[in-house]
Amino acid sequence: MIVAAAMLSLPRPLLATCVCLLLLPGGQGRILGYTNGFHYQDISNGNGHGEIYFNGIRLHVESPQSSVSATRGSTVTLPCHYHYEPELTTPRKTRVKWSWLPANTMTPQVSTETFLKETEVMVAMGSRHRSYGSFRGRVRLRRSAPGDMSLVINELQVNDTGRYRCEVIDGLEDDSVTVDLELRGVVFPYYSQKGRYHYNFFRAQKECQDQDATLATFEQLFTAWEEGLDWCNAGWLADGTVQYPITIPRDGCGGKNLAPGLRSYGQRDRVLHRYDAFCFAASVKGTVYFLENTTKLNFAEAIQACASDGSQIAKVGQLYAAWKLMGLDHCDAGWLADGSVRHPITKARANCGPSQPGVRSFGFPPQYLKFGVYCYR
Repeated sequence: MIVAAAMLSLPRPLLATCVCLLLLPGGQGRILGYTNGFHYQDISNGNGHGEIYFNGIRLHVESPQSSVSATRGSTVTLPCHYHYEPELTTPRKTRVKWSWLPANTMTPQVSTETFLKETEVMVAMGSRHRSYGSFRGRVRLRRSAPGDMSLVINELQVNDTGRYRCEVIDGLEDDSVTVDLELRGVVFPYYSQKGRYHYNFFRAQKECQDQDATLATFEQLFTAWEEGLDWCNAGWLADGTVQYPITIPRDGCGGKNLAPGLRSYGQRDRVLHRYDAFCFAASVKGTVYFLENTTKLNFAEAIQACASDGSQIAKVGQLYAAWKLMGLDHCDAGWLADGSVRHPITKARANCGPSQPGVRSFGFPPQYLKFGVYCYR
């Protein structure tokens, strides 16, 4: 019995797992816990007693980047290259398979079951290829040089984030590499007009979507915490856990003696339990702007004013993305589509709120009160 093991290195948190290929008597192979979807036949380089002779040529699949970040709607390339050691004198017929583990199923601990959740993106052999699901018609192989099997994704969508696997198969030779795809964007806490803790998981998903955002992943919230996000109310994440980020430990937020970090309630009942939401907004395709040269408006007037200007009233996710990614800075408070009043500050200054940059929120005031308005075109 021969057992070959490959260690898969993952980005933060640093973990490793093992995928084992068990060669059974008679030359039959069985993969434990993970299948690449291809079936091999006619193993002709054995001695008939379950032993395989290898000719010393090894297949290597590599990527110069373990993670790639891009903006929504853009075109992104996930690098993947393969080569042989020693180099071949004649080319071999190879197959390449790209698969995908969505970000909302990625957990700090990678189990055998996790590999089974991978979704096929593209399979190619020679000039023939096939793409699947939501990737159909949006993906291709770059093939800029021999051995280049990099995946090009067009019209990047919010839900395309996650871990992608590039696998190259050549007979018995089989190697793979993973690349994480992240969207550049901003995480923001979101809560009900009625106050905190009114959303079950599915309502939280819808509320984020209504604000042109999605539920944030653990990685996105962790990055936001590293960048200084501090929020004492717990919110749903895309994987069904409930967490909140604390940069300054204090009473009522886990206690003063607990180190800074993400406070986690773990998995909660997605129907029964109620919390806030952490939403993630990626790039804005249009323009968010404060409507100038107008008097103060109540909420209904604000909606009409944007429409009269050929726009629509901006959503919360659009304002956050414009602030974070486009540098929107305005000291006047304005209505947004959900009935909240906010304004974005990139350069803190007197009479514009706290000393740190951010989106200032005035909550959900009565809709007869008058403010400015932020429009989206």
